Amino acid sequence: MATQKKILVSVISDLTTDQRVIRICTCLQQMGFNVMVIARSFNNSLPLDNYKFEATRIKCFCKKGFLQYAEFNIKLFIKLLFSKTDYLLSNDLDTLLPNYIVSKVKGKKIFYDTHEYFTGVPELRQSPFKRRVWKTIENWILPKLPIVYTVNNSVKDTYEKEYGNIISVIRNVPVTERIEPMPLPEKWIGKKIILMQGAGINVGRGGMELLQAVSLLPDEFFLLYIGSGTEWETIAQKTKEWKLTHRVEMIAKLPPAQLKRYTLLAHIGCSLDSFDDINYLFNLPNKIFDYIHAGVPVIATAIPEVKKIMDEYKCGICIDNLLPATIAESIMQLMDSPQTYEAFKQQCIIAAKDLCWENESEKLKQIYRPYL
Repeated sequence: MATQKKILVSVISDLTTDQRVIRICTCLQQMGFNVMVIARSFNNSLPLDNYKFEATRIKCFCKKGFLQYAEFNIKLFIKLLFSKTDYLLSNDLDTLLPNYIVSKVKGKKIFYDTHEYFTGVPELRQSPFKRRVWKTIENWILPKLPIVYTVNNSVKDTYEKEYGNIISVIRNVPVTERIEPMPLPEKWIGKKIILMQGAGINVGRGGMELLQAVSLLPDEFFLLYIGSGTEWETIAQKTKEWKLTHRVEMIAKLPPAQLKRYTLLAHIGCSLDSFDDINYLFNLPNKIFDYIHAGVPVIATAIPEVKKIMDEYKCGICIDNLLPATIAESIMQLMDSPQTYEAFKQQCIIAAKDLCWENESEKLKQIYRPYL
């Protein structure tokens, strides 16, 4: 029997909530590759699950700023350099430099999965020096990469225009599975649950605007956040300050299997990325597909990739601004129209049959099959 080809996969997340990396690595392992993921350990990291592939994590002492990336990349470089492998798979620009250097030193093929238009994130827009550093790395390496894929057509088209690579699209769609909902907590009984989930509830993702919107709604509306992010503590603080603790619950990030059980309890799922940052403008959030698979109608900002999904499948409402009054009005409009709401729920069922990993993974297999 032929020896399995090994792929070393690098990602700066802690892996446990990174559904894209988990799905892709599971698929590669099932194809016949020997997959090892190198992720990062955080103070609040959940334990690694029992994956079909191997996984390990790098512990870093630096917790924020540019030093955390430098420390992780140095440690990742050493680990990659002294590990036996046939291929390297880098996830996002913050793991690309050590992977590229090791690929050249050891003569190994490198694959690159860019989850976003990295240099368009608001954190870099507010720090021109850091953006120049990352852009310099990207300008040097990305045009030389033979195999690149990304999350949607907006990011693909931008990178192809900028660098000339031919880039594939592998969307962040869920695996189709039957899931039992969580028992409904007593505090939520009789409430209309508005959900925002995700590990990146950061500035520019609409978390604060949604809190303000719910403060404009009747008491029957209950707001649930599940996840984490740079705006998490601010939302918690404002919830107390505005005396909304009886109408808001915040649950820290959960393993994907548990998160999906909560998603099923929602009446509306929100995805409220801003129009002001290129990265968010080109986004196609995982949560959109998670809501659809849970049969939960969506209220989302009309960023291009999300609007395409809403226009095609008619499973939610797109809004053209992030004003709290606009968000509140769209929530009321949807919940005051039972016929429309039920039609959206039915459309979610139809959309989920198309927008599933069983279909999307075939494109991934086409990329990797020649290298088995």
